[in-house]
Parts: sequence; C-alpha cells; structure tokens
Amino acid sequence: MSFPQDVASAKLAYLTTRGRRTGKPHTVEIWFAISYHTIYLSHEGDYTDWMKNIQKDETVNLKINTVQFSGRARIVSDGESFQRGKHALYLKYHGEADSEVIDDWFSESTIVEIVVDK
Repeated sequence: MSFPQDVASAKLAYLTTRGRRTGKPHTVEIWFAISYHTIYLSHEGDYTDWMKNIQKDETVNLKINTVQFSGRARIVSDGESFQRGKHALYLKYHGEADSEVIDDWFSESTIVEIVVDK
C-alpha cells in the first residue's frame, strides 16, 4: 500500500484497539512513522492498555488526518522490523542520527508494527 504524503507527514495518528476485557473500542493519540508500506508506533516503559489489547486481538484501526486504515498490529522487540521502526520514528521526529544514538534513544522502548489491510 502506498500512503499519500499528507498522511505520512502528519504528526499524530489515532489508534483504536478492542478492549481485551470489555470488547469496547479503545482509542489513543500516538506518534507514528511509515516505512516500507508499514506503520510503526513506539512506547517507552511498561505495556499500556492499547498494547495489551493488541496482544489479545491484533486487529486495529488507525486514523491519520481524515484517512482511516484497518490492519494487523504486532509488538516487535528485535529483528528487521524493530530496526526499521525505530529508525523511521527517530528520523521523522528528531532527524538524522547514527545508529548508536537511535539505539540509545529506543533502549527502553517497544515497537509496534502495523500491516495495513489492502
């Protein structure tokens, strides 16, 4: 999937997960980045409700500007997706940096990868 420039450059997204206990929609405002047709999110610290919801049900909805997407989310803690996500997020919000700086910045962070449905 190709994302329009106004979507990719937006500052914030609105992520909706399904409550793991209630089944009700749970929406949060969050920073995001897009790389290789995939959306990445991050969070530092303990897992939040939205992250725990993703562990139970990977189906999510995302609204960026006026565009709505649905997809499958998963928490990634290593590998290519983790590296790609943290580099894309750092570049978008902080600019260019070497890998050592980025690794330090994300040393206590979790990356969430969302593959958008076609």
